[in-house]
Amino acid sequence: MIMSRIEAPRDETTGNLLDRLLSALPAEAVLTDPDVTASYANDMASFCDAGAPAVVVLPRTVEQVQHVLRTATELRVPVVPQGARTGLSGGANATDGCIVLSLVKMDRILEINPVDRVAVVEPGVINAALSRAVNEHGLYYPPDPSSWEMCTIGGNIGTASGGLCCVKYGVTAEYVLGLDVVLADGRLMSTGRRTAKGVAGYDLTRLFVGSEGSLGIVVRAVLGLRPQPPQQLVLAAEFASTDAACDAICRIMEGGHVPSLLELMDRTTVKAVNDLARMGLPESTEALLLAAFDTPDPAADLAAVGALCEAAGATQVVPAEDAAESELLLQARRLSLTALEAVKGTTMIDDVCVPRSKLGAMLAGVERIAAKYGLTIGVCAHAGDGNTHPTVCFDAADPDESRRARESFDEIMGLGLELGGTITGEHGVGILKKEWMARELGPVGMEMQRAVKAVFDPLGILNPGKLF
Repeated sequence: MIMSRIEAPRDETTGNLLDRLLSALPAEAVLTDPDVTASYANDMASFCDAGAPAVVVLPRTVEQVQHVLRTATELRVPVVPQGARTGLSGGANATDGCIVLSLVKMDRILEINPVDRVAVVEPGVINAALSRAVNEHGLYYPPDPSSWEMCTIGGNIGTASGGLCCVKYGVTAEYVLGLDVVLADGRLMSTGRRTAKGVAGYDLTRLFVGSEGSLGIVVRAVLGLRPQPPQQLVLAAEFASTDAACDAICRIMEGGHVPSLLELMDRTTVKAVNDLARMGLPESTEALLLAAFDTPDPAADLAAVGALCEAAGATQVVPAEDAAESELLLQARRLSLTALEAVKGTTMIDDVCVPRSKLGAMLAGVERIAAKYGLTIGVCAHAGDGNTHPTVCFDAADPDESRRARESFDEIMGLGLELGGTITGEHGVGILKKEWMARELGPVGMEMQRAVKAVFDPLGILNPGKLF
């Protein structure tokens, strides 16, 4: 599938680029067949334009990444870094004539240190592979995006991704202790530390987390680990209204409980999961709340939370007795997005995070927006941290329905900002939410963002067209 330099279509500019790249890269690392490079053009987001890459490079070493960046700087060619392309904001979409720098071949776990409780990894390591590897040492890497079986650590760092466990353990940014980063001109910079403490200078590590490849290319990461917690137990609580479910969430958090997971599915999502998997979930429910604890006595914690759910109006509370029952209850939540995709064939997954106290208002507003635009919009949420995922279901072949889907998506983001929230809790800005980031941060905030970008990438070659 890989065309040779002679077979690949090339003009003078492309030919010069390929010659320069191949001067220090093996031929198998440089892809030029247009049918192959087209497959690297975009991530999983809807409504995000993608260009045609000039070339796709799959480096295996830091030195190869440095060569690509030096070449790109000398020839003024844009570089779009990619991981597994599971993103949902267009942040990994190619631009015309760019070098797509796919880091999936840099997939080594370099070190796992149980004493220091750190792992050192390359960016192409799959999240689930790292989790399983550290588990063998009695350790735990908490960030667990829904795509954890496919997504890469580099991509997780690029978007500051989250997951189901964030309510207790936090997001990716809290576990990135240090980075090796190749800058736009090819220089290699190390940030951060591998010690338990460290406050020398500005926190450049945190700056790169969530920067979507716009400031530099992460080629190595030092990640903090935790001791492996006990097996969690899960409780499911059904509610006759989303207001009652959101009241229960507020009671749980106000009561000082620290669940390892607190997830919400609305009526639309529950129905979609039933239609897809015949799980037998009660379709009379308006909201299904899942809570989990990985404490030494999870049954006692579930009993306390179950009582709070009943006080808030739960119609049924079902605690799991063992790990197998817990996994069965969680299966419904894991199927949510797949089930909603099956409703119309295409989805736009929003990522609006609001204060927990505003969850009820957020869900009610989404229901109004769905009715206004005549669309099916299901909501699943990391309820414990207020991160909602309203998912707009539509037929991409229907222009009018596609227009209404995009308008409803924007209205949902506007609602989130009105409620004191943010346009993205874990998916990033990419192309999809550029306009909304400007609204959230304001003109002075955007000026400072651009100034930071200019320091690290004065030529503007790193992932251009994203964020701003």
